[in-house]
Amino acid sequence: MPTPSTPFDRLPRYVRVRSDEAATFVEFDFAIGTPDLYVELVMPRPAFAQFCQANRVQHMDAQMCAAIEADMRKWRYGDA
Repeated sequence: MPTPSTPFDRLPRYVRVRSDEAATFVEFDFAIGTPDLYVELVMPRPAFAQFCQANRVQHMDAQMCAAIEADMRKWRYGDA
């Protein structure tokens, strides 16, 4: 987790791909600093590869994705 004094250009960047591997366009979530605050983006596959390289992204692991999905369900449907 970044500290408050971490410069913006040094914050970790995260990607969670949502589209199928064979799709022409890559649909993905992109986050800076924390994986749970993200924007949804769509790019052609070659542009996505360049984007990932330029931003030195980390692909979200299964645990990160599960936490985000649980939070989305909580906000969408409320606590059980």
